[in-house]
Amino acid sequence: MEVRVNIKIFGSVQGVFFRRSAKLEAEKLGIVGWVKNDGNGSVEAMAQGERDKVDEFIKWCKKGPPFAKVEKVEVKWLSESQDFDRFDIL
Repeated sequence: MEVRVNIKIFGSVQGVFFRRSAKLEAEKLGIVGWVKNDGNGSVEAMAQGERDKVDEFIKWCKKGPPFAKVEKVEVKWLSESQDFDRFDIL
């Protein structure tokens, strides 16, 4: 079953290739959506795909790429889906 989730990642997550690494991880898992930096220093992502793959992506976000220091991750499950055709960096 396909699901969609909004993920907010807090900590030292900007300037450490988090967005680029998240895009590569999402593409590896077959997830569509987007990732972007927020003005408050956090990173936000919208991920859509099969439930098990989205769960794997959330798990990856809790760790991030090697130079990231993730302090907190907020996950919000969404009921409606969107027509994403790829995973973008915004």
